[in-house]
Amino acid sequence: MINIYTDMADSAPTRLGRYEVVSSIGKGGMGEVFKGRDPQLNRDVALKVSAQQFTDRFEREARAIAALNHTNICTLYDIGPNYLVMEFVEGPTLAERIAEGPIPLEEALGIAKQIAAALEVAHEKPIVHRDLKPANIKIKPDGSVKVLDFGLAKLGEYAEVTSDSPTMMSIPGMILGTAGYMSPEQARGKDVDKRADIWAFGVVLYEMLTGKRLFEGETVSDTLAAVIREEPDLTKVPVKVQRLLRRCLEKDPKKRLRDITGMEFLLEGTSGTGSPAQTGGLPHLPWIVAAVSIVAAVGLGFVAWRHYSEEPQLMRMSLQTPEKAQLGGGPSIPMISPDGRHVAFAAQIDGKTGLWLRDLDALSARQLAGTDDAGFPFWSPDSRWIAFFAGGKLKKIDVAGGPPVTLCDVPPGGRSGSWNKEDLIVYAVNAGSLFRVPAAGGTPTPLSKLDSDASDIQDRLPSFLPDGRHFLYTSRNTDSEKNRIYVDNIDAKPGSKTRREVLAANSNAVYVPQARASGAGGNQGYLLFMRESTLMAQPFDAASVRPTGDAVPIAQPVDYLPSVAQGQFSASQNGVLVYTSGAAVDGIVQLTWFDRTGKPGGTVGAPGPMQWASISPDGSTVAADPADASGSWDIWLHDLARGTASRFTFGPQANAFPLWSPDGSDVVYSATRNGHTDPYRKATSGVSQEEVLDKDPRTHHVDDWSRDGRYLIEQVLNPKTRNDIWVIPTFGDKKPFPYLNSEFQEVNAKLSPNGQFLAYRSDESKRNEVYVQTFPEHGGKWQVSTGGGDFPVWSRDGRELYFISADNKMMAVDVKGDGKKFDAGVPKPLFDVRTQAQFDVSKDGRFLIHVPQDRATTNVPLTVVVNWQSALKK
Repeated sequence: MINIYTDMADSAPTRLGRYEVVSSIGKGGMGEVFKGRDPQLNRDVALKVSAQQFTDRFEREARAIAALNHTNICTLYDIGPNYLVMEFVEGPTLAERIAEGPIPLEEALGIAKQIAAALEVAHEKPIVHRDLKPANIKIKPDGSVKVLDFGLAKLGEYAEVTSDSPTMMSIPGMILGTAGYMSPEQARGKDVDKRADIWAFGVVLYEMLTGKRLFEGETVSDTLAAVIREEPDLTKVPVKVQRLLRRCLEKDPKKRLRDITGMEFLLEGTSGTGSPAQTGGLPHLPWIVAAVSIVAAVGLGFVAWRHYSEEPQLMRMSLQTPEKAQLGGGPSIPMISPDGRHVAFAAQIDGKTGLWLRDLDALSARQLAGTDDAGFPFWSPDSRWIAFFAGGKLKKIDVAGGPPVTLCDVPPGGRSGSWNKEDLIVYAVNAGSLFRVPAAGGTPTPLSKLDSDASDIQDRLPSFLPDGRHFLYTSRNTDSEKNRIYVDNIDAKPGSKTRREVLAANSNAVYVPQARASGAGGNQGYLLFMRESTLMAQPFDAASVRPTGDAVPIAQPVDYLPSVAQGQFSASQNGVLVYTSGAAVDGIVQLTWFDRTGKPGGTVGAPGPMQWASISPDGSTVAADPADASGSWDIWLHDLARGTASRFTFGPQANAFPLWSPDGSDVVYSATRNGHTDPYRKATSGVSQEEVLDKDPRTHHVDDWSRDGRYLIEQVLNPKTRNDIWVIPTFGDKKPFPYLNSEFQEVNAKLSPNGQFLAYRSDESKRNEVYVQTFPEHGGKWQVSTGGGDFPVWSRDGRELYFISADNKMMAVDVKGDGKKFDAGVPKPLFDVRTQAQFDVSKDGRFLIHVPQDRATTNVPLTVVVNWQSALKK
C-alpha cells in the first residue's frame, strides 16, 4: 500500500482513493486533515491522513469504532491505506464556544447530556475515549453535539499505556489543555478505564459553566500537580450540578461515579432542557462547507514532568527508532532536551548517517535536513537548538525548521559539547582538548591542555552545572583505571591547573537537580555516571561540587563504550532519562572468513571490541587489536594452524592498528606513550624492544608498508587539514613527508603490490569515494568508486582492488597499469556485508572481515524513564 501522505509531503494530494481533496484544513501530530468530496455519494467528508501506514491493530480498532453509530458521535465512513474518511462536521468546537464566555446552565446541561449519551454508547462496547476535552467536541448550528476523535481511543475495559497512546500526550500549543483533562490515574501513568472519561466529563462541564479551566498552571508540571493533589473548588458552579461534579471528580477512581448513566440521578432530580437533537424536533441540515477540527496529536503517551504528588510514580517505556536505523558508538548517544520533550540522536540508515529528532508526543522520528554525517548532538538550554559536529565544523539547527548554521571550524573533529544559559558552548575535539566558543559563532578559545606527565590522552564529554559557569568533563588516561571526572570553569586557561577532581570513574557524568517534591535545596541533586553497563546515581551538591552520599544503580543494562569512557544516556533537568540497551557497543565484532561468493568459512578469535586486523604475508597468522573489559587495547597474534592466540603487546598503554612488515618479521602498531600516539615497530620473535618510528604530537598511525620495505604509509590527524596521508621512508634520513594534505579527509591508504599506485578514501566530492594516485610521485589520479566507497584493499597479486560500497557490498575492480597509467575496470559487487568496516584479503583470495555481532542490530529502541528519582526511595 502506498503511503499517500508521505508521498505528498511537499504538496497537497489531489485524490485519496476515490475521494477528491478540496483543501487542507490543518495539521496535527498524527498527520493532516483535508476537506474532501465523495463523488460516489455526493457528500463532503473529512480526510484524516496519517503520517505513517496503519498498523493492523489500529485498523481493527478503527473498524470497531465505526460501529459506534450514534447521533452524538462523529461517524467513521471508510478506511484507506493511511487515512480515515470521517463525517464532515460543521460548527464551532466547544472550546471555541467556551472562549466566548460561560455557558448558561440549561444550555450547558443540554450539551453535557449529549456528551454523556456518546460516552454511554462507547463504554458499552467497551471503548474508552481517553482524550475528552472541549477541542474534541463540535456543536452544530442546530445545537446537536458531535464527539470527535474516537479513533484515538483504546478498546477494552482497561487500556494500557503505550508509546502511541494519548493518555498523557504533550501537544505543542495545547499542552495545558490536554494535561488539564487527565484523571489522576492518567497523570500517574496507570491503567485507565471508563472512569477516566467520567473525570474528563466533569472537568468539561465545570469549564462550560465557569468559562475557566479547572486545572491550569504555568507549566505542564504545575497542571499535573494540581490534577493529582488539589481538590476542585465547586462553589463557582450552580448548586444543581455540585453533587454530580463531586462524584465525577473523585481522585480515587473507586469512589468516582462508575457509569455516566448516573448523571441524571445526581442532578438532584432536576433535568435540563434537551436540545432539538435530543428531542428529534429538527431534521439534519444539509452538509455545507465548514471547518473541521484538527486531528489531535497522538504521541508518546506521557508528558515530561516532575511529579509533585506525595506518591510519585515511575514510568518506563520504549520509543522506536527509524526503520533500518543503526545506533551505537559515541556519535549516536541519545540526547534528551532540557525540557524533556525531544530526543536527538545520530543514526545510520543504508550507510548514510544523519541527525534525527523524536518528539515525545509524536508517532515517529524525523530526520533533520542538512545534517549528513552529523554526530554528537547536544541541546541549547531553551531546547530550541541542536548543536552537532559534521564535516570538521560545529553547527546548530533550529528544531522548528531551517538550515544548519555553522558556528566554527573544528578540524580534528568534534567529540561532544555542552551549551550554557549564557550562550557559550564548551566542546571537545578528537585531538583531546576542550574549547569554548559563543553559541552565535566565533573563534574558539582553548580551555584545557593535556597533562602529558599524567599520561592524559583526551578531555571530552563536558556537561554544564546549574550555575552555567562550571562544567564537568571526563579526562581519559592511557591507563583506563586512572580516568577521572573533573570540574573546571568557563574562564579556564590551558595549563592553569584550575580543574578539580570530582569522581574516579571511567564514564561521562551528568548532573540532575533533585525533584522539588523532596523539599531539597536548589543545589542538591544527583550525579549520573556509568559503572560498566550499570547507570549510577550519586547524591551531589552542585554548589560545593562534591558527592554527598553513596551511589546507587538506577538502570541496567545501559550501552557503554569503555574505549572512550562513555555511557549511552542523557537526562533532562525535569525528570526524564533516556538511554539505549542493545545498540552497537564499542564495535563488537567477530573476525570472520568469507570466500568470493560471500560464504562464511570460520572465525578468528573471540568476538569483542576491535579496530584492526592484519593477515601476515605468509597467511599463517592474524594480528588483531581487541580491547579488554576495561577498554584497554593490545595486539594479539592468532596462529591459524594451531588455533591459538598469544599476546604481543602489554598495556596499560593503548596499542592498536597492527600491520605486518613485508617479510613478516615485524609488526608495526600505534601505541600511546607520554600523552600522545606514535607508530612503533616490534619483532615478532620477541628478541628486541619496541622502536618508535615517528615521534609527532599529532594523532597518527601506519596504514600500509610497501612490499619492498622502503616506505611506510601513515595517516596523520592535522588540526588544520584534518586527516592526511604521510610517508615515512625507511632509508636515507628517514624523515616523514606529506603525500596528501589537502582540506579533505584522506584516510585508509593502501599501496599496490608493485608499489606504483596508492589507493585511499577521500571526501573531496562531499561523499566518501575511493581514489587511486601514482606513487611516490603525483603523476595521475583516478576515481574508482562511483556511488560511495571506503576501505580499499589490493589483492596479493595486484590484479584487483577491493572496497566496500556505500550500500555495504564488497566490490571488486579489475586493475591494469604500468606505473604511469592506471587502467581499472567497472566495479562489480561480490557479496553483501553487514556494514562498512576494515577488512583484509589473504593470498588465496579469502576475505577476513569485521562482522558486527547480533547486538549491533537495527531498530534498537530508546528507553525513556519519567520520574526516575522516585525509584531511589524504594
